[in-house]
Amino acid sequence: MDNSNFLEIKQSVHRQLLAKIDLEKLGRSEGESARQAVDDLINNIVTQDKIPINASERQELRNELLDEIFGLGPLEPLLRDDAISDILVNRFDRAYIEKRGVLSKVDLRFRDDKHLLQIINRIVSRVGRRIDEMSPMVDARLSDGSRVNATVPPLSLDGPTLSIRRFGRAPVSADEMLEMGTLSPEMLEMLKAAAQARISILISGGTGSGKTTFLNMLSTYIPDNERIITIEDAAELQIQQENVIRLETRPANIEGKGALRQRQLVINSLRMRPDRIIVGEVRGDEAFDMLQAMNTGHEGSMTTIHSNTPRDGLSRIESMVAMATINLPERAVRQQIASAIGLVVQLSRLSDGSRRVTKICEITGMEQDLITMQDVFTFERKGVDEAGRIQGVFQPSRIRPKFVDQVRANGIDMPRHLFERAMKVA
Repeated sequence: MDNSNFLEIKQSVHRQLLAKIDLEKLGRSEGESARQAVDDLINNIVTQDKIPINASERQELRNELLDEIFGLGPLEPLLRDDAISDILVNRFDRAYIEKRGVLSKVDLRFRDDKHLLQIINRIVSRVGRRIDEMSPMVDARLSDGSRVNATVPPLSLDGPTLSIRRFGRAPVSADEMLEMGTLSPEMLEMLKAAAQARISILISGGTGSGKTTFLNMLSTYIPDNERIITIEDAAELQIQQENVIRLETRPANIEGKGALRQRQLVINSLRMRPDRIIVGEVRGDEAFDMLQAMNTGHEGSMTTIHSNTPRDGLSRIESMVAMATINLPERAVRQQIASAIGLVVQLSRLSDGSRRVTKICEITGMEQDLITMQDVFTFERKGVDEAGRIQGVFQPSRIRPKFVDQVRANGIDMPRHLFERAMKVA
């Protein structure tokens, strides 16, 4: 049976379902019993109407209709595949996925723009947000923490669009990152010691480089007796400790009032007795208050930033601080940055789809009007193997970082060999 005939049958059965089921009563039913009741009803309709489909087509019809009523319709099969990291719907009849670092087109069946918009509304309404002509773009999240961005006309000219950045059901562990070659054991041991010794860390990288995943992993080394407050635009961090408060921004209501931005949450968090503040991604004037927090008793805080190099990351923070205050001299801003941030970890997604820590830099202070930095580790590319995988070496600078004294003052050992031994990775 071709796609058009199957879609016609599906729409016909769907209309009959909606006419026969009591949606309010269905909503009060237990999940499995409700699915079973609808499944039985689908079978009855197919049998009574003598719909000419074989057993495999009947099963496909049942699955798609159950997904339509209880889930996110055509997206459900993709969401069940843990290997898919991105789902990108450019319009109702054109979609792409990223799987193991490779982007490819996928056959995704939305009936039309209205159908896609219904799915988008179902996603955003679950987290108390809205999307319409007055607010034609929205950030939201799925129940598993996956990040969602959607746009609708008049903002998107070819109809509604949907972008889903997925996160695993369980956070990626340090051991898994070592196995994947994201970083070397020496780099991990150094970062673990820095997190425990309350060195503030900035994680820098481009889109899809794994910044949030890396921040989740690094946060596991924060001692359990410390109080953590996380601040995000759309909650996606998976902090493992118990003593955690999660804050999320709120958009304006239909009258354009009631919005709460990240800067307000950072300021409020200072009144909540945090030991550490974790900002999911710094992207605006909250950078100023975050630096103030790091410099006034909240050392060891962490955040991520979009940038291609550690130096670019610091320049972006400088620009963000200027958004918050126009009265602070350039040199004073750089002094705040140099004093607040101890380490910058640069992540990159390479052409073979792999993620690597390509550089770890220590901020060492100021020289005249410039922030001074020194490389602690770098990833040096050595070529490509026959399978197209990038090969390289995690190379230490063999320079003893200045923060080693602070680490040892906290009773944490940091052996000298960490900064001397290179590690080859494929």
